[in-house]
Amino acid sequence: MNIVVQTASPTSTTGVLFIGQQRYDCTLGRTGVTLDKCEGDGKTPIGTYPLRYVLYRADRIEKPDTGVPLHELTPDTGWCEDPAHGDYNKQITLPHESTHDRMTRDDNLYDICVIIGYNDTNIVPGRGSAIFMHLARPDFTPTAGCVGLRFADLVEVLKQLDSSSLITVLPPPDSRP
Repeated sequence: MNIVVQTASPTSTTGVLFIGQQRYDCTLGRTGVTLDKCEGDGKTPIGTYPLRYVLYRADRIEKPDTGVPLHELTPDTGWCEDPAHGDYNKQITLPHESTHDRMTRDDNLYDICVIIGYNDTNIVPGRGSAIFMHLARPDFTPTAGCVGLRFADLVEVLKQLDSSSLITVLPPPDSRP
Protein backbone atom coordinates (compact mmCIF):
# COMPACT_ATOMS: atom_id res chain seq x y z
CA MET A 1 0.00 0.00 0.00
CA ASN A 2 1.27 3.43 -0.87
CA ILE A 3 0.82 6.77 0.86
CA VAL A 4 0.15 10.04 -0.94
CA VAL A 5 0.55 13.43 0.74
CA GLN A 6 -1.11 16.47 -0.81
CA THR A 7 -0.80 20.11 0.22
CA ALA A 8 -2.55 23.22 -1.06
CA SER A 9 0.46 25.47 -1.67
CA PRO A 10 4.26 25.41 -1.65
CA THR A 11 4.31 27.18 1.73
CA SER A 12 1.51 25.24 3.43
CA THR A 13 2.57 23.54 6.67
CA THR A 14 -0.32 21.08 6.67
CA GLY A 15 -1.64 18.60 4.19
CA VAL A 16 -3.73 15.50 3.76
CA LEU A 17 -2.25 12.01 3.78
CA PHE A 18 -4.16 9.46 1.72
CA ILE A 19 -3.81 5.70 2.09
CA GLY A 20 -6.35 3.52 0.34
CA GLN A 21 -9.76 5.12 0.87
CA GLN A 22 -8.67 6.80 4.12
CA ARG A 23 -7.53 10.39 4.55
CA TYR A 24 -5.69 11.88 7.50
CA ASP A 25 -4.67 15.43 8.30
CA CYS A 26 -0.89 15.81 8.60
CA THR A 27 1.70 18.42 9.39
CA LEU A 28 4.58 19.25 7.07
CA GLY A 29 7.75 21.32 7.17
CA ARG A 30 7.65 24.78 8.76
CA THR A 31 8.38 26.39 5.38
CA GLY A 32 6.30 24.07 3.18
CA VAL A 33 7.36 21.63 0.48
CA THR A 34 10.10 21.70 -2.15
CA LEU A 35 11.72 19.90 -5.07
CA ASP A 36 15.08 21.35 -4.01
CA LYS A 37 15.58 20.23 -0.39
CA CYS A 38 18.54 21.64 1.57
CA GLU A 39 19.70 20.83 5.10
CA GLY A 40 17.95 23.04 7.63
CA ASP A 41 15.48 24.67 5.21
CA GLY A 42 12.43 23.37 7.09
CA LYS A 43 10.85 21.99 3.92
CA THR A 44 9.34 18.58 3.23
CA PRO A 45 10.84 17.07 0.06
CA ILE A 46 8.51 16.47 -2.89
CA GLY A 47 8.91 13.05 -4.51
CA THR A 48 8.36 9.33 -4.01
CA TYR A 49 10.41 7.50 -1.39
CA PRO A 50 10.53 4.03 0.19
CA LEU A 51 9.62 3.50 3.83
CA ARG A 52 12.77 1.89 5.24
CA TYR A 53 11.78 0.85 8.78
CA VAL A 54 9.92 1.93 11.90
CA LEU A 55 11.52 2.90 15.20
CA TYR A 56 9.35 2.93 18.32
CA ARG A 57 9.65 3.63 22.04
CA ALA A 58 8.88 0.30 23.72
CA ASP A 59 9.15 2.04 27.09
CA ARG A 60 6.20 4.29 26.15
CA ILE A 61 3.96 2.46 23.67
CA GLU A 62 2.97 -1.02 22.59
CA LYS A 63 4.70 -2.54 19.60
CA PRO A 64 2.92 -1.17 16.49
CA ASP A 65 1.22 -3.57 14.09
CA THR A 66 2.88 -3.13 10.68
CA GLY A 67 4.42 -4.97 7.77
CA VAL A 68 7.34 -2.51 7.69
CA PRO A 69 10.49 -3.69 9.50
CA LEU A 70 10.27 -2.62 13.14
CA HIS A 71 13.01 -1.79 15.67
CA GLU A 72 12.96 -0.55 19.25
CA LEU A 73 14.48 2.82 20.01
CA THR A 74 17.14 2.79 22.71
CA PRO A 75 18.59 5.73 24.66
CA ASP A 76 21.73 5.64 22.49
CA THR A 77 19.87 5.92 19.16
CA GLY A 78 20.66 9.06 17.19
CA TRP A 79 20.53 10.42 13.64
CA CYS A 80 23.47 12.28 12.05
CA GLU A 81 22.50 15.68 10.61
CA ASP A 82 26.04 16.93 9.97
CA PRO A 83 26.70 17.32 6.19
CA ALA A 84 30.46 17.34 6.83
CA HIS A 85 30.42 13.98 8.64
CA GLY A 86 30.74 10.56 6.99
CA ASP A 87 27.64 9.36 8.86
CA TYR A 88 25.44 12.12 7.40
CA ASN A 89 21.78 11.09 7.19
CA LYS A 90 22.35 7.76 8.91
CA GLN A 91 21.19 6.24 12.17
CA ILE A 92 24.05 6.45 14.67
CA THR A 93 24.90 5.29 18.17
CA LEU A 94 25.28 8.01 20.80
CA PRO A 95 27.47 9.54 21.99
CA HIS A 96 28.60 10.73 18.57
CA GLU A 97 30.89 13.59 17.60
CA SER A 98 28.59 14.94 14.86
CA THR A 99 25.64 17.30 14.93
CA HIS A 100 22.80 14.88 15.54
CA ASP A 101 19.23 14.31 16.67
CA ARG A 102 18.64 12.21 19.79
CA MET A 103 15.83 9.83 18.81
CA THR A 104 14.60 9.19 22.37
CA ARG A 105 13.26 12.70 22.76
CA ASP A 106 11.66 14.09 25.90
CA ASP A 107 8.51 14.86 23.92
CA ASN A 108 6.66 12.07 22.14
CA LEU A 109 7.34 13.01 18.50
CA TYR A 110 9.51 9.97 17.81
CA ASP A 111 7.59 7.45 19.93
CA ILE A 112 6.72 6.06 16.49
CA CYS A 113 9.08 7.14 13.72
CA VAL A 114 8.98 5.82 10.16
CA ILE A 115 12.31 6.29 8.39
CA ILE A 116 11.65 7.69 4.91
CA GLY A 117 14.27 6.75 2.32
CA TYR A 118 15.13 10.31 1.33
CA ASN A 119 18.78 11.06 0.38
CA ASP A 120 19.90 7.77 1.88
CA THR A 121 21.41 6.05 -1.17
CA ASN A 122 24.18 7.97 -2.90
CA ILE A 123 23.91 10.50 -0.09
CA VAL A 124 24.48 14.12 -1.12
CA PRO A 125 25.83 16.18 1.80
CA GLY A 126 23.58 19.17 2.51
CA ARG A 127 20.64 17.77 0.52
CA GLY A 128 18.67 17.10 3.71
CA SER A 129 18.60 14.50 6.44
CA ALA A 130 16.32 12.94 9.04
CA ILE A 131 13.15 12.92 6.93
CA PHE A 132 10.64 10.86 8.88
CA MET A 133 6.95 10.22 9.28
CA HIS A 134 6.39 10.68 13.00
CA LEU A 135 3.87 11.87 15.55
CA ALA A 136 2.48 15.38 15.21
CA ARG A 137 2.69 17.83 18.09
CA PRO A 138 -0.56 18.17 20.07
CA ASP A 139 -1.09 21.69 18.67
CA PHE A 140 -0.38 20.45 15.12
CA THR A 141 2.48 22.88 14.57
CA PRO A 142 4.83 22.25 11.64
CA THR A 143 7.76 19.84 11.53
CA ALA A 144 11.35 20.52 10.53
CA GLY A 145 10.66 18.82 7.16
CA CYS A 146 8.96 15.58 8.13
CA VAL A 147 5.36 14.37 7.89
CA GLY A 148 3.53 14.38 11.23
CA LEU A 149 0.36 12.45 12.10
CA ARG A 150 -1.80 12.12 15.18
CA PHE A 151 -1.01 8.99 17.21
CA ALA A 152 -4.22 7.07 16.35
CA ASP A 153 -3.87 7.97 12.68
CA LEU A 154 -0.23 6.86 12.45
CA VAL A 155 -1.10 3.55 14.16
CA GLU A 156 -3.87 2.96 11.57
CA VAL A 157 -1.62 3.89 8.64
CA LEU A 158 1.11 1.51 9.85
CA LYS A 159 -1.35 -1.41 9.86
CA GLN A 160 -1.78 -1.01 6.10
CA LEU A 161 1.90 -0.87 5.17
CA ASP A 162 4.39 -3.52 4.13
CA SER A 163 8.07 -3.59 3.21
CA SER A 164 7.34 -2.45 -0.37
CA SER A 165 5.27 0.59 0.64
CA LEU A 166 6.18 4.04 -0.63
CA ILE A 167 5.31 7.60 0.32
CA THR A 168 4.71 10.25 -2.35
CA VAL A 169 4.71 13.91 -1.42
CA LEU A 170 2.98 15.64 -4.33
CA PRO A 171 3.72 19.15 -5.54
CA PRO A 172 0.87 21.56 -4.85
CA PRO A 173 -1.83 21.47 -7.59
CA ASP A 174 -1.02 24.98 -8.85
CA SER A 175 2.65 24.09 -9.46
CA ARG A 176 2.17 21.03 -11.67
CA PRO A 177 2.77 21.38 -15.43
